[in-house]
Amino acid sequence: MQLSVVTLFPEMFSALTDWGISGRAIKQGIVSLDFYNPRDFTKDKHRTVDDKPFGGGPGMLMKTEPLIEAIRAARRGLAGDDQEVTVVYLSPQGRPVKHRDVIDLAQRKKMALVCGRYQGIDNRVIESEIDEELSLGDFVLSGGELAAMALLDAMIRFQPGALGDEDSAQQDSFANGLLHCPEYTRPQEFDGKEVPDVLLSGDHSAIKTWRMKQSLGATWLKRPDLIDKEQLDQEQQDLLERFINEYQTR
Repeated sequence: MQLSVVTLFPEMFSALTDWGISGRAIKQGIVSLDFYNPRDFTKDKHRTVDDKPFGGGPGMLMKTEPLIEAIRAARRGLAGDDQEVTVVYLSPQGRPVKHRDVIDLAQRKKMALVCGRYQGIDNRVIESEIDEELSLGDFVLSGGELAAMALLDAMIRFQPGALGDEDSAQQDSFANGLLHCPEYTRPQEFDGKEVPDVLLSGDHSAIKTWRMKQSLGATWLKRPDLIDKEQLDQEQQDLLERFINEYQTR
């Protein structure tokens, strides 16, 4: 997967490029990641990248010309012989990203992410240069960099070879529409609390059933909006009812 980021602060992305799963994937060439700074496309001696909004009001906007030049340079750098490049603008006005969106985006071959700053960007830039607007949620960040890093990390996890165990991503929360089940590691007893006996039993069938039951229960407790009982099979419905009954009689 080939990725580019349009940002005034490319140095922020060292958290992504130098560490963890994403850093390893970049170093191994599983994904490529380039940066385009609008400041490099300015023409004045002060390298100005902000300007006042028409109509007045607080704050500034990203300056139009260098931003457009940076986006177009990113698109050209990715395109090569293939013009299928998706340009995504990280914005609180964008469509909230869900798990299924990450899977779809991770299958794209070439993508440029645009990180806004200040009060945002000129709407004409969105109309002419942006293919999709995406948001992490109903809140505002100081810029799009943190949102871009989160989205990049999520997409990189789905690239073949990025994870040590290819099945890991399929067992994460949301992969099957539910939250992940509770997990335990050593020590077996901690602060008076024991690891559930079933996890020590060696009975893989019982462990699988317990994990599904706990996954359903965790989703019911924490994110009931994710549970569509009509989409659960009979075994899942029975397990969820057992969990609810046990929880309510504690």
